[in-house]
Amino acid sequence: MKRLLLLVILFATTGVWAQSRVEQATIESKLLGTTKRFLVYLPNGYDTSGRDYPVLYLLHGAGDDETGWRDKGTMQLIADEMIESGRALPMVIVMPDASGTGEVLEGRPVNRGYFNIDGWPFEDHFFEEFIPHVESTWRIISDKKHRAVAGLSMGGGGSAGYAQAHPEMFGSACPLSGAVAGMGRGAAGGSPLLFVRNATPEQLEALRTVRWWVDCGDDDFLWEANVDFFAAMKKQQVPLQFRMRNGGHNWEYWQSGLQDVLTFISVGFGE
Repeated sequence: MKRLLLLVILFATTGVWAQSRVEQATIESKLLGTTKRFLVYLPNGYDTSGRDYPVLYLLHGAGDDETGWRDKGTMQLIADEMIESGRALPMVIVMPDASGTGEVLEGRPVNRGYFNIDGWPFEDHFFEEFIPHVESTWRIISDKKHRAVAGLSMGGGGSAGYAQAHPEMFGSACPLSGAVAGMGRGAAGGSPLLFVRNATPEQLEALRTVRWWVDCGDDDFLWEANVDFFAAMKKQQVPLQFRMRNGGHNWEYWQSGLQDVLTFISVGFGE
């Protein structure tokens, strides 16, 4: 924590601080065959510092899109307060849109989510198109140590699955109320729990290079899957921080959880 505070002081004293902002942007995806929207949070001082920043990819849940964390999760206010108080490092936060397209069943598009399915290669898009575009457009430190992924519910499952499939890409992974038992789509049914239970020794060694933070409320309908995920990770000797706090599957819980996530990943950025 002392290391984190020193780094925050360094950021604050070597640049002129300006107001943070959230930019709306788009990317033309050849893989998805459509234009995808996304949001980018730029911290105080981004325009004047001239430096590169660590990055957090922050994933929304089912039923939301890239605006969920901004509008319902008040992420800009939370990030500003955490950075200004010294509890988090200045960082770029990127919010993609995995809300989907195509036929709608039960009020939601069939093609949605973070894992590849027929007609919806979103995971390929994320790693082959999205990350390269983002990190070449904004001033981002493009290495494992300074790249983190987090998300809620469907996005929690996505953040865990992405760090499992691409551990060389992320220094930290932080599922909140994660759909870690799978959503019936993608590799292994999009199930981070099944993945860790069946992981090879080589895959487990790679998982140990990621800093894991897992958080789920005790009144959340996904509590049991998250406890099972914690138990599977411990059994496989993959270190993780696990929290079960008072709360349910709602924005009040995720807003408070985001504060812990920003501190956790900031420690990793500064190590």
